[in-house]
Amino acid sequence: MSDHPIHGLMDTTLEKIKSMVDVNTVIGDPIVTPDGTTIIPVSKIVYGFASGGSEFASKHQTNSNLFGGGGGAGVTINPVAFIAISHGDVKLLNIATDTNEKAIALVPELFDKIVSLIKKDKSKEKQETKPEEGLSDPTV
Repeated sequence: MSDHPIHGLMDTTLEKIKSMVDVNTVIGDPIVTPDGTTIIPVSKIVYGFASGGSEFASKHQTNSNLFGGGGGAGVTINPVAFIAISHGDVKLLNIATDTNEKAIALVPELFDKIVSLIKKDKSKEKQETKPEEGLSDPTV
């Protein structure tokens, strides 16, 4: 059964997809700018594959079958972000295309701001309670 024409058709199509899509397509080659900043592109890849075939009995020869088949694939590559490394600081720069992606991209920044506000409030409480603890009322 491995000698069936559909196997060769599918193998050829999958090999072509494999040659088009590799890890260097998802995470691109680093680009170094003159100031030492390294930029690494990140892409989203979507691909589809279809293959099919059919056999028909030959009208002229009783022992042979005719095979007809086809296959195809499609690939879409979209840039989604850049990783920027500058002076030991790493940032993910999203390329948001719709509102949901923009909202998701803001979550880490929002989380950092909330944490810093909580830290400020706690340090403010400590500063306000320390002077009161040290005071004693001589009339009590």
